[in-house]
Amino acid sequence: MSSISLIQPDRDLFSWPQYWAACFGPAPFLPMSREEMDQLGWDSCDIILVTGDAYVDHPSFGMAICGRMLEAQGFRVGIIAQPDWSSKDDFMRLGKPNLFFGVTAGNMDSVVQASLQRWR
Repeated sequence: MSSISLIQPDRDLFSWPQYWAACFGPAPFLPMSREEMDQLGWDSCDIILVTGDAYVDHPSFGMAICGRMLEAQGFRVGIIAQPDWSSKDDFMRLGKPNLFFGVTAGNMDSVVQASLQRWR
């Protein structure tokens, strides 16, 4: 029998160079509006995270952890929390991201949420 060799990465995950925006350092907050982007001196976001939950910049909230981890790698991250899905205005609030939109429905599954509303 032959043994299966696991592929070993050439480099450690965190040994890669950071994204170019790392030279600006960490932001005191992740922007949720164009005005907040202007306060930080940003012309655009590299990544925009969209969540169905309310956003609180605290490590007990998933979007805060994701956003701060991406920011630690040098990306400029913006947050769109609880957008109105029937209008494009909320999704255009921060402009077009340089890299991508990251979208999540939030912490609670929609089926569970509908069931909870029915029981009240």
